Amino acid sequence: MDFEQMRERIATGQGFIAALDQSGGSTPKALRGYGVEDDAWSGEDEMFGLIHEMRQRIIESPCFGNGKVIGAILFEKTMDGQSGGKSVPARLAERGIVPFLKVDKGLEDERDGAQLMKPNPGLEDLCNRARELGVFGTKMRSVIKANNTQGIKEAVRQQFAEGARILSCGLVPILEPEYDITASDRAEGEKILLEAIEEGLDALPEGQQVMLKLSIPKQAGLYSDLTRHPKVLRVVALSGGYSTEEACAELARNPGMIASFSRGLLQDLRAQQDDDEFDRTLSSAIDRISAASAT
Repeated sequence: MDFEQMRERIATGQGFIAALDQSGGSTPKALRGYGVEDDAWSGEDEMFGLIHEMRQRIIESPCFGNGKVIGAILFEKTMDGQSGGKSVPARLAERGIVPFLKVDKGLEDERDGAQLMKPNPGLEDLCNRARELGVFGTKMRSVIKANNTQGIKEAVRQQFAEGARILSCGLVPILEPEYDITASDRAEGEKILLEAIEEGLDALPEGQQVMLKLSIPKQAGLYSDLTRHPKVLRVVALSGGYSTEEACAELARNPGMIASFSRGLLQDLRAQQDDDEFDRTLSSAIDRISAASAT
């Protein structure tokens, strides 16, 4: 796939985007969920080696290339790695899966009810390297914890500002101002979030497009207009701590949004499963998530 074929695949493809971008502090938790305890590795190199083995196993599983996974978000070390004898982005594209790269450097401490992204001075260099490897777009996450207008608007402003840097490098950014699904005031706060996103889209130059990765809204259909916005290539949903079953049920109430799940995709996979059981388990999750994304 060339860049425009990838754009078309993301814009019109029936399926979902797999989130395979656990990194840093989230990697031990992801490994434990996969059945690999902390005493199985010593040091970061071994830890990342084990998570890469897990991701290779997923990427090379027959069901992962069955057409229902239209994109995959990668951690930088995964992008730089190999799968099936090729670079991971090239292998994904060969299987009809559009590669994205997680580019944020983590979160600042909470302020005004939100955690903004840490400064990212090397963003352009990373984006240029990713583009050379065949990556289509990026993803970066901030977190909204409370219905605080100032914090919500600042999180969205930062997302669009960093998105402009990514667009200048020729990649398509996924903006992810996640709203914590446990927040008691989420229903009202998400309305402010929607207004802030619409303001950011209005200010985006004509001809440019971004993607949005959002928590599945408390009010079903809240983001329907965003799914049809000419400056939005696609709106995807994060699972946000929901189980696969919960996330799929909530997503099915929001036509136009497709999944970009991590926990919802990986929760039942285990290192101890033989290849047949692993493939059956992954295939079942892919089928459920794809079905929920198609409503």
